[in-house]
Amino acid sequence: MGKKIVVLGGGESGCGAAVLAKAKGLEVFVSDSGELKSPYRELLADYHIDREEGGHSGDLLKEAAEVIKSPGIPDSAPVVQDALLRKIPVISEIEFAARYTKAFTVCVTGSNGKTTTSSLIYHMMKRAGLNAGLAGNIGKSFARMVAEQDHDYYSLEVSSFQLDGISRFKPDVAVLLNITPDHLDRYGYRLDNYIDSKFRIIKNLDENDAFIWCSDDPVLESEMKTRKTAAVHYPFSQITEHSRGGCIKENKLIIKSHNKKFEMELDELALRGRHNIYNSMAAGIAGQLLRIRKEVIRESLSGFQGIEHRLEPVLRIRGIEFINDSKATNVNSTWYGLESMNRPVVWIAGGIDKGNDYSMLENLVREKVHAIVCLGKDNSKLLDFFSGKVPAIVEASSMEEAVRSAYYLAKTEDAVLLSPSCASFDLFENYEDRGRQFKICVRNL
Repeated sequence: MGKKIVVLGGGESGCGAAVLAKAKGLEVFVSDSGELKSPYRELLADYHIDREEGGHSGDLLKEAAEVIKSPGIPDSAPVVQDALLRKIPVISEIEFAARYTKAFTVCVTGSNGKTTTSSLIYHMMKRAGLNAGLAGNIGKSFARMVAEQDHDYYSLEVSSFQLDGISRFKPDVAVLLNITPDHLDRYGYRLDNYIDSKFRIIKNLDENDAFIWCSDDPVLESEMKTRKTAAVHYPFSQITEHSRGGCIKENKLIIKSHNKKFEMELDELALRGRHNIYNSMAAGIAGQLLRIRKEVIRESLSGFQGIEHRLEPVLRIRGIEFINDSKATNVNSTWYGLESMNRPVVWIAGGIDKGNDYSMLENLVREKVHAIVCLGKDNSKLLDFFSGKVPAIVEASSMEEAVRSAYYLAKTEDAVLLSPSCASFDLFENYEDRGRQFKICVRNL
């Protein structure tokens, strides 16, 4: 076995791991099958970290003691399979980062809502005066933050891809919001595989840890009948009142833990929509477990401004409200977006389909949507499913064309909602790029 740390992938996650390895005095090498973006190339140069681009060299693993795999690289990649055949440990960046910090971590996962919830928890931590960081699948990587500016507390957004590469990683508070079909192309088109991946967040929890989960989610409710963890459970629900956790009663959000009770009128919550009540409940429970004062929890839940690209109001033009929900990269997330609309909708959808089943959207679309603009290189699945179910359905091959088409199809008091249900990589760098282009094109109308 060699002595070198080999990092696969030169994006935020991979470069963060490389920077941390270098900071800890380890020999490290970064290999990317594509071309590194200039900020990451410069970062590696600043830390004098060796790299290769445009492919993995044949002798890459010859001296490797451990491989840190970026989340975007599937286990089926030949270089990963080669490492496993050589019995070289392959881990994720969050597994590596956790070795080098003693911070208290709140880790949030789920198919939908994890960015909002982890951001809200971080907002609460900061308002409470904690030395806190927000990292993981949002902003800076966990490893890079540990290397450059370690904190006492972290709110971490964690994806299923990141959880796939853990062995000992253990949060102090684990939050599992929901599980709906997503990334099935990565999981052999088997929902069970994706469910197993999400539940890895509780893999190493012990009796000193907390597990916050949504008992209204049918998948979670079913799975929790057979899955065991020593952690203390804090379920939350809009239907059922639990002895500890969160519930809604008499139009109030109620949180119970540590023999304490927190109450807040739903009308006071900053984030609107049924899905955001769940997000606020989960964040509130985490805040109480952090022993943050009730006044700070209340101020945080009532004052949080939301996140970019998630039901983000952009502009109102001629009475038409343009809303950026580019972060809705799966069907369930779009369902929440459409469900929260209280006006007729022109819906911009499409991109790279991940095994989507659009049937769960059909009733909402019939009820609220009068036109669909299909934005992608291949819109056939959207066209096949929704043709004849809405008065108008058109195609667009660029964001500018999509926004203009939606504007012409919309009437005064309509909403134009970008909520793609799909990944963005056919026409855009990522969902952020897609959302920013949407906002630019709206402002240029």
